[in-house]
Amino acid sequence: MRKILFGVILTLTILLVFRYCQDRQEKGQEQLESSALIQEQVEQVGKLVVTEGHFSEVFNYKNSKEVFGDFFTSEKKALVVVNAEVSIAYDLSKIDFELDNESKVLRIRSIPEEEIKINPDFEYYDVQADFFNPFEAEDYNKIKDVVNASLLKRIEASSLKSNAKNRLVSELSKFYILTNTLGWTLEYNESPIGKLEELQNLKL
Repeated sequence: MRKILFGVILTLTILLVFRYCQDRQEKGQEQLESSALIQEQVEQVGKLVVTEGHFSEVFNYKNSKEVFGDFFTSEKKALVVVNAEVSIAYDLSKIDFELDNESKVLRIRSIPEEEIKINPDFEYYDVQADFFNPFEAEDYNKIKDVVNASLLKRIEASSLKSNAKNRLVSELSKFYILTNTLGWTLEYNESPIGKLEELQNLKL
């Protein structure tokens, strides 16, 4: 009777140990699959063009040059009309992140800064110059630099950058939903994200 009882206990013990090992293996496999899925989703995100805008600018360019000392002054000028397409994008493939498999945490350390691209189209009117002070490549470069600087100021004063941040937060919310669904935690800059609203207050 004791031998039978001992055999039953031994059998149950072996079954329990086997079941425990099997459960741990399945959980480990599930965790690895979740980790691989999260990493794949983060790495698949490419360049995100979040917002676009159109700006117009009218610029009066003038330049004077003294000829033969201060004997007389030669002037050149032009009226420049600029129509520019502006886009703001984030290259999310450059996200610096870490997957902590043991703690089940996706840590986003940093997000690349926005990339502002300005594609201006220049139209020149009323161009006036003479032999002593002709239009040269340097003049066109100066006009381009001044116009780009002016457009950057207008972009800063507009809602383009805030719209871009809102679109970025919307994209990051997909990471939150994914990690939350898989039982993981999303962290940004060492701060856990407990709910979607907290993404709006992040300093990106």
